[in-house]
Amino acid sequence: MKTKNHIRAGLIAVIFLLCFTISCTKLDQKVYSVVPEQNFWQTPDQIAAGLAPAYQALTGIPDGDLFELNESSGGEMIVPTRGSDWYDNGGHQQMWTHTWKPDFGTLDGIWGTIFNGIGKANFTLSAVNALATPPPGLDNINAELKVLRAYYYYLAMDMFGQVPVVTDFNTDPTTINNNMTRAQIFDFIEKEVKDNIALLPDKTQASYGHMTQWGAWMLLAKMYLNAQIYTEKTPGNPATGTPRWADCINACDQVINSGKYALTANYFDNFAINNEGSSENIFVVPFDKVNIGGMNWEMQTLHYQHNLTYNLSGSPWNGFCSKADYYNQFDDADKRKSQFLVGQQYGSDGTPLKDIQTNLPLILSPYVNQLSNPADSFRLAGVRSVKYAPQAGTAGNQSNDMVLFRLADAYLMRAEAKVRSNTDLPGALDDINKIRERAYGDADHDWKLSDLTLPNIYAERQREMAWEGWSRQDAIRFGTFGDARSPSKAKDPADGHLEIFPIPTPRISANPNLKQNPGY
Repeated sequence: MKTKNHIRAGLIAVIFLLCFTISCTKLDQKVYSVVPEQNFWQTPDQIAAGLAPAYQALTGIPDGDLFELNESSGGEMIVPTRGSDWYDNGGHQQMWTHTWKPDFGTLDGIWGTIFNGIGKANFTLSAVNALATPPPGLDNINAELKVLRAYYYYLAMDMFGQVPVVTDFNTDPTTINNNMTRAQIFDFIEKEVKDNIALLPDKTQASYGHMTQWGAWMLLAKMYLNAQIYTEKTPGNPATGTPRWADCINACDQVINSGKYALTANYFDNFAINNEGSSENIFVVPFDKVNIGGMNWEMQTLHYQHNLTYNLSGSPWNGFCSKADYYNQFDDADKRKSQFLVGQQYGSDGTPLKDIQTNLPLILSPYVNQLSNPADSFRLAGVRSVKYAPQAGTAGNQSNDMVLFRLADAYLMRAEAKVRSNTDLPGALDDINKIRERAYGDADHDWKLSDLTLPNIYAERQREMAWEGWSRQDAIRFGTFGDARSPSKAKDPADGHLEIFPIPTPRISANPNLKQNPGY
């Protein structure tokens, strides 16, 4: 079985062994460090510890604004204001209504999370290559750090479009501009990955939680799947971009045909407590209730009294949920539907629960018809997610590793690329039906070729990849992002500027060389 012990050890050991003193690295301030001792980086455990800081920024994804913004703006998730709870200066509402501005604090936090990872990767590359005695496998270390950095740049390009590209730790941040186009950044990321992919580790026990060859192929597949968007000459008009469907198919082939991964028989095994045994998960962010905190799924979505259902040590926050129109895309025979809680809720002893503040029966409703409502019953609005199983005895900081890439997505991406390019439709159908047969437990719900349409594939992605951070990206690609929730789209259907977020105001204030994205 794979283990994350070395990840835990790396994150702990780095504090004591590397003596890194790294700032938030937001590209608006100088980053200082203490170079590791020359006799470090010599054993596998030391190398794992040395790489750990570059991975640490990933732990900010599930508990940070990046996940919520991608899911809420895409329509799968909503965070309504229930009474005075979850208002937070209207930030959660802005994510849903697409009314963000450059001074929206959430965007500044996301920028910081991403460039924190980039800065740490750059620092580690600088430190390890400055050692008088090169460590064993230096080329492999460099490759892993560069492809991990490329993943962070992929997140930055996807969300912010034109971003500053920095590969030298010693570069003065105040001299950086973002004059590279989004398409040029796409080319930079692609080259970084392709130049280094052969030097990345294979799937092994020691590579769990690391960027492997197969994680890199998944990154390329995501790049190619959205290439027509990323290379647009006119924002919001994919016809002006360059599709890369064949390249997407090839990247998915590399993962699927490797034989390294297999769909789990049980969909929920991929998200269970201590889910490092999954045969399907390709790239994950390891978490552990003792040593690696930040996985707070149970707290963010569950109702206050759900601590009695799952024997949690604290009361959840009653926040993230989904609306009826999304929930109803799952039919009753679909096993994936059980990832959502709806209706009367019960304690672990079978006792029907009540909302202790209102004394109303705790009956969750899928209907969220307003963004804000002070009514007592609105505390029960929205279905809640237990896709990542709650962990008894915790109040957040669960031990479920967060999944970034998994095999089912490779099948779905390959099927979509084949349909969009009108290539091997029987093969695309087989890919989709592999996913559906697991979801339903039999072949009775298999699609026929006539079912293989883009709207159907989009709906299947929404079911299979629910709350996995792809909602916004998929909505943009399938043309549903600019719906009635986007005021500028309602006024001008050709206006696609909201598909890229603005450069946060504090970043431009700190570095006037940065150029704001169009439309903001």
